[in-house]
Amino acid sequence: MNQDVFATLYPTLCCHDVQLIPMQANHVQGLMDACLDGKLWELHYTSAPHYSEMNVYIEKALTQKAQGIRIPFVVMDQRTGRIVGTTSFRDFDWNVRRVEIGYTWYAQSVQRTHINTNCKFLLLQHAFEILQANSVILRTDILNLKSQKAIERIGAKRDGILRQDALRKDGSIRDTVMFSIVRDEWIDVKGRLLDLIDQHC
Repeated sequence: MNQDVFATLYPTLCCHDVQLIPMQANHVQGLMDACLDGKLWELHYTSAPHYSEMNVYIEKALTQKAQGIRIPFVVMDQRTGRIVGTTSFRDFDWNVRRVEIGYTWYAQSVQRTHINTNCKFLLLQHAFEILQANSVILRTDILNLKSQKAIERIGAKRDGILRQDALRKDGSIRDTVMFSIVRDEWIDVKGRLLDLIDQHC
């Protein structure tokens, strides 16, 4: 896909008090502060880097964006004006219109709040209604039970486990739990997400 067209498909996304802003190099301090909130780098089953390596993390994400394999966003909590995390579209397959949501992490202070619900709504709505995706994939470490519950809570279906699938930051090999939402399920998932968002408002 032409890179100019690719870029225009991913504007800033907004829902209630949450914004997903295309990641830029000048977001480094905000992401460092978010990472320090809870020492996220100590959680070996997340993709959060050490806060001192945030420049490298952003540079890699922007390189992958230039290659057309990832669209990284920073997550802005408009109630506080703070960047509180990051999330991405990744692993596009335009032949079958499949996309994955990944590289997601949030500051500890906003975990299990309206932030994740709004982010998932924004990403899924964009995937199904703008990109016309047929399926959206989500994956998480088998040890990350909080993430698995959050994914199931929005209505994604558990597809299975990829055994010995990837390396964790500590060098151990993880099993990966795979989830998906397909186009025919989006209306129900959208309704569930909107109900959850209303509960937080």
